[in-house]
Amino acid sequence: MAEARADEPAKTGRGRRRAPRDPSRRSGRGIRGRLALVKDPSWWKRHRWFLGVLALGTVLRALAMLGYRPALWFPDSYTYIVTVFKPSPDLVRPAGYPMFMKLLQPFHSFGVVTAAQHLLGLAIGVLIYRAARRAPRWVATLATVPVLLDAYQIELEHLLVSDTLFMFLVVAAAALCVTERRATVVAIGLLLAAATLTRTIGQPLIVLFAAWFVLRGRVRLAGVLLAAALVPLVAYGGWFYATYHRVGLVGANGVFLYARTMSFADCAKMDPPPDLRVLCDPRPPERRPPSQEYIWAKDSPLVELPGITFTKKNDDLAGRFATLAITSQPLDYAASVLTELGRTFTWGRPVYPDHEIYGYYQFPVKEPGPPGRYPAQVGADYAKLYEQGAIGTKIVEPYAGWLRAYQSVARLPGLLLLGALLVPLVAAVTRRRRPRHPPPWLVPWSAAVVLLVTPAVAAEFDYRYVLPAVPLACLAAALSIRPDVLTQSGGDNEFGDDIPPNVRL
Repeated sequence: MAEARADEPAKTGRGRRRAPRDPSRRSGRGIRGRLALVKDPSWWKRHRWFLGVLALGTVLRALAMLGYRPALWFPDSYTYIVTVFKPSPDLVRPAGYPMFMKLLQPFHSFGVVTAAQHLLGLAIGVLIYRAARRAPRWVATLATVPVLLDAYQIELEHLLVSDTLFMFLVVAAAALCVTERRATVVAIGLLLAAATLTRTIGQPLIVLFAAWFVLRGRVRLAGVLLAAALVPLVAYGGWFYATYHRVGLVGANGVFLYARTMSFADCAKMDPPPDLRVLCDPRPPERRPPSQEYIWAKDSPLVELPGITFTKKNDDLAGRFATLAITSQPLDYAASVLTELGRTFTWGRPVYPDHEIYGYYQFPVKEPGPPGRYPAQVGADYAKLYEQGAIGTKIVEPYAGWLRAYQSVARLPGLLLLGALLVPLVAAVTRRRRPRHPPPWLVPWSAAVVLLVTPAVAAEFDYRYVLPAVPLACLAAALSIRPDVLTQSGGDNEFGDDIPPNVRL
């Protein structure tokens, strides 16, 4: 690490020199210094726009808590509850989110769970603003608007699903990564491991973050990150193997990929062997149900096989079928992936994959009924033990009505998300000077792309899969706008951290 001498004026981004820093200003670091900084009226004035957005986001989340008590339910919610009471690796979903719920179990309230998730949503906004400190303040504030004020983000936080926790862990890892501090590498690895144990889509992010350090010439730090991430994953993998005698974190990869390929698979073109032919659907692709139905519907060829859907035999069979479909029809697969990915960037919000799933992402008008499918009914019994009472969602007016009206107008259209993803690319092309190292925006931008592309490749489009990528895309856009310019008032960034502009890692 190279930095200016203490008795020599430091250079700014354009070669200008400024006076040496007053040592007394370093008191802004540490807890006491930060508390003193917050008490300064000028601090509140400098950050008034972000604080206003944060306050409005807090009010909206309070309305959700008041209007929909104590939580909103999704089909996956009941499976998570079962894992809380029967701690063991699940074949479909890792146990990270159930462990999060387990930590809050002493409160015996799903309202506490949703409140914690809303706090995580607010924390994501703070992390983005903090990480984008080198951009103009209005840009950093604008980057936080989608996560703090999007009605669908708030609704997702009120659902008992893993996505909000996963989003927080990934954004926290990205925010630490762009600070360029060595001491955070272990924390980044642990955060990414926790994200992967919350949703397995986090696995490629570990490789992505490590690759960024390698590109910056920090191979040793990349190794530390990988080691920190792999230790928890290997431990969980050992637990999974001891339970099912199978290698992996989950046991449904083949099943989900099979369902994905059923949007185009044509057995006449594939000519599968007899053991795979039982998984064929004679209907033409345009007349088939959404891909997810091939996992859960009773008349699915896979579900009709002996044993549960996710046995090793069935999962391997489904994986072989999917591999054959992709290799036999590569162009059809590519077209299907592009179609699914294209749903992410539409202006409107068409109903997809069906009315039932689409409805879970809307603040409801009527109180939802009890779960219909048997696994959810089992989970509902455990949910009553968690709550120590009746479960459900009580809709309270007028708060719920206000939120429904807000949700009808306040959302981030897919085209604007596409615009946010294009901002860093345009900035990189138009930049006169080429940086010696990969820019910080590359980390959140690449992570956002991975989170958007992976479901289209391995599963199918789902609106809730898009939301975790939004804060990362917005952070990348903010970092690409004047990323190497700090405030000129002594070199401190807006939060009082001492980060000299001439420091290079």
